[in-house]
Amino acid sequence: MFLTKLPAPIDIHVHLRDPGDTHKEDFYTGTSAALNGGISAVFDMPNNKTPIFTEESLREKENIAKVKAVCDYGFYFGSTGKNIEEFPKVSERVVGLKLYLDQTTGDYLIRDLASIRDVFIKWPKEKVIVIHAEAENVSLVIKLAKESGNKIHITHVTTKADLERIIEAKKMSLPVTCDVTPHHLFLTDKDAVELKGKGQVKPSLANLTDKTFLWDSLSWVDCFSSDHAPHTEEEKNSPSPPYGIPGLDTMIPLLLTAVKDGSLEMDDLIQKISTNPHKIFNIPVDKDTYTEVDLDENYELKKENLKTKCCWSPYEGWQLHGKVKSVYIRGKKVMEDGRILVEKGFGRNMML
Repeated sequence: MFLTKLPAPIDIHVHLRDPGDTHKEDFYTGTSAALNGGISAVFDMPNNKTPIFTEESLREKENIAKVKAVCDYGFYFGSTGKNIEEFPKVSERVVGLKLYLDQTTGDYLIRDLASIRDVFIKWPKEKVIVIHAEAENVSLVIKLAKESGNKIHITHVTTKADLERIIEAKKMSLPVTCDVTPHHLFLTDKDAVELKGKGQVKPSLANLTDKTFLWDSLSWVDCFSSDHAPHTEEEKNSPSPPYGIPGLDTMIPLLLTAVKDGSLEMDDLIQKISTNPHKIFNIPVDKDTYTEVDLDENYELKKENLKTKCCWSPYEGWQLHGKVKSVYIRGKKVMEDGRILVEKGFGRNMML
């Protein structure tokens, strides 16, 4: 068996639901799913049931993760433009700021241009602003990045039109980066119909034309992210299913499958899950943190393979090619063949 090494993979977009919705996921189960999927560090979003809009709420989350996490982690701070006075207290403790300009789960939208512009002015220029923006809002935040000099990262890009806007900004050498998710690369709106509630996600699964354009334009995409957003099967099968798809267990296995079938180069995979995330968020690469994968092992994804608490995946039954075998963090083997080898609290906050 020949093992290939992936240096320090980071998932820059996850929702671990802790605190507030720990029946869906928590810092232990979520970081266990990360290790199971070959991820050595996760960056957790701020849209908890109690949003991470204050230093106090950030400290609460830090304290919870400190005793539960088994992989390394970082946090985003959130803003609707009404908590700018908190920025100096928290900016050094988070990986970046998250803004929601388009509809998401919960009331986190920042709605007016004056507030958005004020956030750009007040947030430290050396720290990234990660943005959920679609359609014309993509053009808006690119314009603001040009005016302010802020580094912006547009997350879970879905459509041809949105990526074309980002490509134009990159051609102008503006400080704009972006990511795409596996579910927008491997699924379409037709899958959403078949999956019913389990296919409900924001941004929505797009059409085949959009999906094809994402694949064809991956050279312009900086990162892959899972947008891991778990909900229970009961919730997803309900008449009004919440938006979100779990992805920590499956992101790297899906991308390894793409490497195996020739859709993706291994160098591009490493660049988008390690090199670029470390560069964008200004985090040094630890040479003693890495994931080992067997590119030749084929298997069927089954529910029992998953570590996420929600315990389902839209990819159940898929044949995958390339298996995560082990993960090392800071020189210590923390996962082997799906077994978590460290105690709760092993994971470190990468910003402290």
